[in-house]
Amino acid sequence: MHEANHPSRRDFLVTGLAGASAGLLASAPATASAAEPDRPVKVRFDELLPHEFRRRLAERPIAYLPLGTLEWHGEHLPLGSDAIQSERLMVACAQRFGGIVMPPIHLGPDRAKSADEGRMLVGMDYAGSTTPPRQLDGSCYWVPAGFHLLMVDAILAQLKRAGFRAVFADGHGPSRSSWIENLAEREARFGLKLLGVTRELGRQWKSQVDHAARNETSLMLHYRPELVDLSRLPPDRATWPQGVGGEDPRDATAAYGKECFERSVELVRQMFAQAGLI
Repeated sequence: MHEANHPSRRDFLVTGLAGASAGLLASAPATASAAEPDRPVKVRFDELLPHEFRRRLAERPIAYLPLGTLEWHGEHLPLGSDAIQSERLMVACAQRFGGIVMPPIHLGPDRAKSADEGRMLVGMDYAGSTTPPRQLDGSCYWVPAGFHLLMVDAILAQLKRAGFRAVFADGHGPSRSSWIENLAEREARFGLKLLGVTRELGRQWKSQVDHAARNETSLMLHYRPELVDLSRLPPDRATWPQGVGGEDPRDATAAYGKECFERSVELVRQMFAQAGLI
């Protein structure tokens, strides 16, 4: 869900950030710095020392923003699956193409409606696979669409201030949709190059394209297998897992997760190249 033209957004932030975004990174070096032998490249914003931040920013001023939740993902996946998947994908992209990964956001918009006794149902609480509709255990992420817009605006203002010139965001489905819907307006207002999984890219995209089903379960088996417990899924194929949407998660494999991961990383590379960022 999305609140268009939220009246407080322009008052919330300092104006005058608009500017052309094309060719912003033309002067950046063609490659990111190499890792030291046997040591992974540090790319998470919160782990960088100031000199490491300065070096990575100078090499490739791209920020990655993982859009996560704390949300029911079936009985078999952790509540933070959205953030885990989006962050791990972005860490890999930053290590390969350059840039710095922001800490994940664990709040996001979603569809919502009132239920009995003044309760509110959110997202998968009233999906077709949740019978009866009910508050699913552990979901703790929902914020109004307008609040989410303001929060992301504030993050973009700080990234601009810190010296970034481009931002790629993706993750939780409704947060992804909000990000995509506002790309053009935010690019003009902030003078940043903004990228995401648009409708055109979405036809090929392989990361977080269902809800706790074969795709997300396979990705989690690839990223964090110790957090996945497939034995929690109903053994009878005639019984569909509660609050799960997509292909059967009982068909998930780590190998398929790796395939989906690699395909999505390659699509990010192509998107960056098309935008002149690498």
